Amino acid sequence: MRTLNWTKREFEAYVLLYAAHCNYFETKEEEEYILSKVDKVTFHKIHTEVVVDSDEDNLNKIQQYITENKLNQEEKDALLKDIKNVFFADGSVDLIEKKVFGLLIKIIK
Repeated sequence: MRTLNWTKREFEAYVLLYAAHCNYFETKEEEEYILSKVDKVTFHKIHTEVVVDSDEDNLNKIQQYITENKLNQEEKDALLKDIKNVFFADGSVDLIEKKVFGLLIKIIK
């Protein structure tokens, strides 16, 4: 896989957009939460990449970035908290979101 030349903010946008898009439906609340964490330019730049990539590519890129950039435990915990906030942004968490969160915990921890 090619080297990811993302900034930390782009990585965060990728992960949060993947979380929002994992059930193929991004709610307004999820989008608003993500925009509270990243700027609109980064959001739109990364959004297309998340949607075009397959689920396998999404997860591989997340894992690759974490490995290459050696995130510390505090950064990982903050990222998981933000992912959880994306899932709960619309007031409910569906089965797909629960499964994806379980996968993301394994990848990020």
